[in-house]
This record gives sequence, C-alpha cells and structure tokens, in this order.
Amino acid sequence: MIRFTRALRFSAAVLIGGLVASTASAQTVLKASHQFPGGKGDIRDEMVQIIAREVAAANVGLEIQVYPGSSLYKPNDQWNAVTRGILDMTSFPLDYASGRHPEFSATLMPGLVGNFDRAKRLNDSEFMTDIKKVIEDAGAMVIADAWLSGAFASKKGCITSPETVKGQVIRAAGPAFEEMLVAAGASISSMPSSEIYSGMQTGVLDAANTSSASFVSYRLFEHAKCLTAPGENALWFMYEPVLMSKKVFEGLNEEQQKAIIAAGEKSEAFFDAEVRKGDQLMIDTYKKAGVEVVEMSKEDYDAWLALAKESSYKNFAEKVSGGDKLIEKALAVE
Repeated sequence: MIRFTRALRFSAAVLIGGLVASTASAQTVLKASHQFPGGKGDIRDEMVQIIAREVAAANVGLEIQVYPGSSLYKPNDQWNAVTRGILDMTSFPLDYASGRHPEFSATLMPGLVGNFDRAKRLNDSEFMTDIKKVIEDAGAMVIADAWLSGAFASKKGCITSPETVKGQVIRAAGPAFEEMLVAAGASISSMPSSEIYSGMQTGVLDAANTSSASFVSYRLFEHAKCLTAPGENALWFMYEPVLMSKKVFEGLNEEQQKAIIAAGEKSEAFFDAEVRKGDQLMIDTYKKAGVEVVEMSKEDYDAWLALAKESSYKNFAEKVSGGDKLIEKALAVE
C-alpha cells in the first residue's frame, strides 16, 4: 500500500511537472505574409524578418512565421485577410486596397511625395493620421511605416516625357498612376508587382512602373531595354507599411504587444537607414545588365505633374469623399 501511494505521488509529480514545462514552453504562433522574394535582400522582406527575430528574442511566448513570395496569400487577398483577423501580419502596398478604400490612392499619387525626407515627414502629418484612421477602422494597424521610391522600365525605349509612353501597354500600381498614364496615351494592364516579370516576358506588357526594390528583386532587368530612375525628380512613391490585424494584436497580452511595437520600431529604423541605398542598387544592377539608365529632367517631371493634376488629382478630388482636403493636407507638409 505504501509503495502504491508513493508510486501515485511520483506519477502525479511527473504529470504536474510536465504540464508546467508544457505551459512554460507554449508559444503563440502568428503568420506573416507578403508577396516579395524571401531571403534575397528585398527590404520589405527584411522588415518582416526583423520583426520576427526581435519578437522571438523578447522571449514573451510569441513566434512569427514569415511566408514570403505569395506562398500563403496572393498579393491582393492579404488586405481582406488581415482586416478580418484571418492573417496576422503583412507587408502590404496600401494602394492595392484602394478598390475597397479609395482614400488609399493618395498613397500612390504622382508627384505627391517627391523624396525620402518628405516621405518621412508625411508619416507624422495630418494626412497620414487620416489614412491610418481608415486602416484602423477597417480592422488593421500600422506596425512600421515604409515609403518606397519607384521607376519606369520599358522594352521599347526610354520613358521620360509623357509622349514617350504613348502606345505602350504598361503596368501601373494603382488608379492614380493608371489615370495619368492613360491621359498620356498608354494602355493599362493591371497586376501585382510579382506578376510583372511574366507580363514582360510573354509580351503582355511593354513597360512597367513599380518600386526600386521590386525592379531589383523581381529581376526585371532581364526584359528591360531602358530604365528611368527616380533621380532628383521622383514621380513615383508608394506607401508599403507592415500591417497587423487589430483583432489579433488586441488578443495578445501586454508583454507581447510591447514586443510587437518595439520590433516594429526597430524594423522601421532599419528601413530608414537602408531605403535610400535602393535607388543606387537598382541603377548599378541595371547598368551591369546592359540596360540603358536615364532620369527625367525637371521639364519632363513638370509635364507629368501637369498631366496628373488634370487627370489623377482631379478625379480623386471629385470621386473620393474628402479627397480634395486629403491632398491639401499632404501638399501642406513642407
């Protein structure tokens, strides 16, 4: 009887010890998705990877599994998934969701940003306060801000003035750029940046505009004849933040929430330090591949901007509730 009782006590101790160990090692696993190539130096992938590493190092019972290259969700499906709490985190070009929230077209409006210094100032402006309210009301929240500059590339020739795009089938990232390019005489074929390579390879596209990072990581130099780099007259800037589901974030404990916020801050600091190198990396990569590289002159830029104001800006102000005020807030940032 004594031996039996001791045996029971020992078994109970082992069971309780096992449960404690299991509880201590239990991890909440979050999934992060994006469309960009993983492990190949793309700055957006690295932002998410930094958040995953920092959260793991915080030792708060939280793990983030990163699924790059559209391996978990297709690019355009990520917005719906993250706002519904089906997807936990994403690096997302915000204008991709402008069909649901037309205000987001302002985050890819021709000539609205101009340079990285101004982009950073926009992050703390009334303009971005309004944009982030739309994001939060939809069910997501910004973990790290990111603005990327972009370029044009064509299989036919160099795109400089508006006349040079006439007759070309081009991919533009969102409605504002599409409207401007149509006004210049181009035809549009819409697709996420992850599909540009196959579009140019198969002849569906003559040209494309996208971020400098995508021009490199998607190896578009293999099909381009000429690249128009941002230079001093950058027409193309796009907001591509790291987003998290509000529902998922609010379900975490306080330590885990603090770890996420701190990791996002570190990710954004990395982005700020590295993003300016992206344009030069793109230029060097394309020149090495034998692609002609040019920049827009101030005259070219002004011609595009005038065209944009008569097309993209005008349509945005007329069709989007409060659109004119939103643009005014952006332009008011020095």
